[in-house]
Amino acid sequence: MAPFLAFEDKGPVSPRQPLVPLVLVHGHPFDRTMWAPQLRGFSAARRVIAPDLRGYGASPTTPALTDFAQFARDIEALLDELGVESFVLAGLSMGGQIAMDCYRQFPGRVRGLVLADTFAAAETPEGVRTRDAMAGRLLREGMRGYADEVLERMVDPSAPAETKAHVHRMMTATSPEGAAAALRARARRPDYTDLLTQVRVPALVVVGADDTYTPVSDARALHAALPDAALRVIEGAAHMPNLERPAEFDQALGEFLARVDARQPSPAPPRL
Repeated sequence: MAPFLAFEDKGPVSPRQPLVPLVLVHGHPFDRTMWAPQLRGFSAARRVIAPDLRGYGASPTTPALTDFAQFARDIEALLDELGVESFVLAGLSMGGQIAMDCYRQFPGRVRGLVLADTFAAAETPEGVRTRDAMAGRLLREGMRGYADEVLERMVDPSAPAETKAHVHRMMTATSPEGAAAALRARARRPDYTDLLTQVRVPALVVVGADDTYTPVSDARALHAALPDAALRVIEGAAHMPNLERPAEFDQALGEFLARVDARQPSPAPPRL
């Protein structure tokens, strides 16, 4: 059960709505407001749902996260609560890895998969040590020092001041306990590479051209693994192209959603 998750739920909710709902999963250490441009842009025509993951935003840090796959179970429980049976699932960075775990656990509900600035491989031993060490640091020092250090890797240095302020605000508002628990669980997540080769729905891979956390080479590897995928590299963006270059990101996402919608069976006519 996941009624404790905070979330945005915007747009038409009629069961006869012909457009597939869109579910947006934020990355670390952010919250659902990272999807503000997409919530505004796409909810005029379709239902758009963006949760705060457990330990982030307005969602509580307890029950404590110990298993990375719990993020996916939380999302499934929330969608059950909202009566959303099938949907397009989009995630950025850690959110993309959570989206992969959602597909692992309940593939029949996912109509399309959007993976932004993310990668599929499990952590290396060095990566595990690095994430564990960062978890300890956040618990000792809080979020501000980390946020100050990484801001201009998260977004391109040329990004607008208001975009930088938004990203910094999300990072500093995140609970150190929630962030640390997620880092430790994420360090021990499974490898999703083989899973991607079995994805049976359309996929879109998006990456900022200047992303140093998950570079274009990682996006190309995802694209190569997925049987039916498009790749979009967004110039002038780093790790958060949906905020840095929302027009370009939304164009790519909108084209992909139109493709998924076109595959959707037409609703049955009303009974007389």
